[in-house]
Amino acid sequence: MGGASSNTQTGSKTLNPSDLYGVLGRELEQAKESKTYKYEVPIESDQAGVVMADGRLCVMLASNNYLGLANHPRIKAAASAGLDRYGYGMASVRFICGTQKIHLELEEKIAGFLGLEAAVLHSSCFAANEAFFTGLLSADLGQSDYRDIIYSDQLNHASIIDGIRLVRQATKTTDLVAYKHNDLDGMRTALKDNQSKGYRVSVAATDGVFSMEGEFCDVKKFLAITKEFGALSFVDDSHSTGVLGATGRGTPEHCGVHGQVDVVTGTLGKALGGAAGGFIAGKKELIDFLRQKSRPYTFSNTLPASIVCASIEALKMLDEDSELVERLHDNTLYFRTEIQKLGFTILEGVHPIVPVMVGEASVAMDMSGELLKEGVYVRGLWYPVVPKGEARLRCQISAALTRKDIDHALAAFDKVGKRLGVIS
Repeated sequence: MGGASSNTQTGSKTLNPSDLYGVLGRELEQAKESKTYKYEVPIESDQAGVVMADGRLCVMLASNNYLGLANHPRIKAAASAGLDRYGYGMASVRFICGTQKIHLELEEKIAGFLGLEAAVLHSSCFAANEAFFTGLLSADLGQSDYRDIIYSDQLNHASIIDGIRLVRQATKTTDLVAYKHNDLDGMRTALKDNQSKGYRVSVAATDGVFSMEGEFCDVKKFLAITKEFGALSFVDDSHSTGVLGATGRGTPEHCGVHGQVDVVTGTLGKALGGAAGGFIAGKKELIDFLRQKSRPYTFSNTLPASIVCASIEALKMLDEDSELVERLHDNTLYFRTEIQKLGFTILEGVHPIVPVMVGEASVAMDMSGELLKEGVYVRGLWYPVVPKGEARLRCQISAALTRKDIDHALAAFDKVGKRLGVIS
């Protein structure tokens, strides 16, 4: 009684709840013993260049708050004004009674900022990516006999991967080519090989910046290939909007093709204030179609006014001048240069994501803990988030950091790195 029952079809045993909880507990203990258990370290202050955590002031090197807007006075004032004027929430999805004029204003500003025709808001970029693939490729578009295909970088974000999985499971008519990371020549070969197969829609999808590596896609070359073979170009620019490019307009601006990507998705939860929300931007016909067909849009509550108004203000600030973007670029170059001088191995690049490579998960966990004691908040990443043996501390630089803050972090890295034998 109360034990596991036999599943005769699979030969496995069905776990009752108490047995299941026991198995889960053992899995968690095993993760703690192997130092792969992910602990949360609460922040006791606002999100800033320096935060209060673990009872001490710490230089923040783990946040997506690239421009330092998460607690910027103008952003907080805009959010407060939005709350006062428009209320806490709309208690509705967009098409029923969840659209205010400010939602339409923000969508227009996003599209203009990216040089595209239109944009549609979502609760997150994760939802936006699922909405795009399922909304477009699950529609019959007046055809009864068809197949679609997606070409996706192997290191694309989980939201792209899950969006592709969902549409393939739902339709059974979508094929997938997962090309090697940043191997655009390999993508081109796959597009060429499939050119004669009569696919209805071909979509080539990539992250603008890959969040575990801080590497960017050569979007100019990516676009040239998609145009050559008539594929729809899709770029998730979540870690690049507000970050790369002379004016922070993202990977397309950085690569010299601003406004030329067919579909750009992104987030309001990183450089643009750091709260929540995502978007899809592209041609007006596509965006209007997704408003009608994408389930995450149709069945999700609208973004609250405080986030909408703060996001509008963030885009206004970037339109006014590029000082914050320039400061971010300067801080990034300084940290990348100096951390290598200390003897650490990093993944090369220009992005404020700076992976400091330490090898094993246990080292990443130990080093993260020791750095916290020295007043530096940075998190370790290990398998399965990154390949085995490639554990790292993902440092993320912000415009909110002063040179003094960065120097403090570098001194802590030097001290802890030598103590743990990561550098000599």
